[in-house]
Amino acid sequence: MSRFDPRTLGDELTFTEVLVSVVLGFVALALLLSLAAGRLGPSYFLFLFGLAGMYALLSLGLNAQWGFGGLINFSVAAFFGIGAYGAALMTAGNSPIAGGFSPLIGLIVALLVAAIVAVAIGVPTLRLRADYLAIATLGLAEVIRLFLRNERQWTNGSAGIRGIPSFFEGWPLLGTFPQTMPTLEIVIVVGSPITLGTQFWRQLLNVSLLLAFLGGAFFVLRRAQQSPWGRVLRTIRSDEDLAKALGKNTFAFKMQAFVLGSVIMALAGVFYAHLNLFVNPGDLDPITTFYVWVAVILGGSGSNRGALLGGFVVVAIREGSRFLNDFAWFPIDGAPLRLLLIGLLIVLVMRFRPQGVLPPQRELIWPSAIEGSSTPERPTSGVRERKGGSGGGGGNGNDGGDNDE
Repeated sequence: MSRFDPRTLGDELTFTEVLVSVVLGFVALALLLSLAAGRLGPSYFLFLFGLAGMYALLSLGLNAQWGFGGLINFSVAAFFGIGAYGAALMTAGNSPIAGGFSPLIGLIVALLVAAIVAVAIGVPTLRLRADYLAIATLGLAEVIRLFLRNERQWTNGSAGIRGIPSFFEGWPLLGTFPQTMPTLEIVIVVGSPITLGTQFWRQLLNVSLLLAFLGGAFFVLRRAQQSPWGRVLRTIRSDEDLAKALGKNTFAFKMQAFVLGSVIMALAGVFYAHLNLFVNPGDLDPITTFYVWVAVILGGSGSNRGALLGGFVVVAIREGSRFLNDFAWFPIDGAPLRLLLIGLLIVLVMRFRPQGVLPPQRELIWPSAIEGSSTPERPTSGVRERKGGSGGGGGNGNDGGDNDE
């Protein structure tokens, strides 16, 4: 096995990255051919892309907790639900609490509530072993799901919340963009026209919002990962006692990582509410947490690129299995196969690629560290000579600076 060399990061891709790029290229080509042939509607394709991006956001949030700090959070679905219900209750027409507010207000309220809940669950658990955090978050997920399902006067119960506006409703230009854009019909394959109507333009706005959320979350996490804050978190994950011995307040660092990841998960919930325009307690199913954990393990713990890849792969398996029913020659119902395929994927990854498909080595190094020459520059003078020069020439004549090299 070849040894990882940071000096090659700027010049070449690893074999795994090349392979992943090739596979993604084939998938993109297959999707384009399906669109051209009319087998896949453009609006539905953008909806699936938004769903995959939502899982990628959830994976980024879990990666900030587990990948950076080793925090075991089994309440991904809970914080996702907090974001979705926070946005829905503030903006929906049939909201039993408020409703009618701007989606921006719903976004702020949802993220604030998620941060408050994260602090409330973190204060009594983050000072203890990781086992207690896992148990507490597992209980939190079920408590929030049952609360949303049974408290009709606050959450509409199992009926859910309808009438959620799109995120850009009421905005200048963007609010009326889907209705003002003309309906276009593109014919690539004769007999299979591609229609770009109001629904397509609406989903295009949703994808733009998703890319803004993803780009912002990825940028923040990448900068945090390469910062001293990120290095302390990786030390805590590897050996918390060592971090304490170095004088670091490990509780504060873990709390910051837990709140940051929870807010990103709530951000995914806000996007889902305005994408689906309907939320109900079924969206907080524990299987959502399972899918997100699979995505992080698949991509590589601690890798932001891996979290993005894992989120898209999980949705590809989850939604792609639905199309197996379209093939008459396939003897098995495709929907139940998704858990089998995801389970098989976990086994293969843990057996042949336990570090994940895209481990985080590249992400831990600043780009400036690999720019220019491929080998470190040797100093032209010794340490004592430089020290003497910086002190205004106050060194001894026999410093021997030239001999220090």
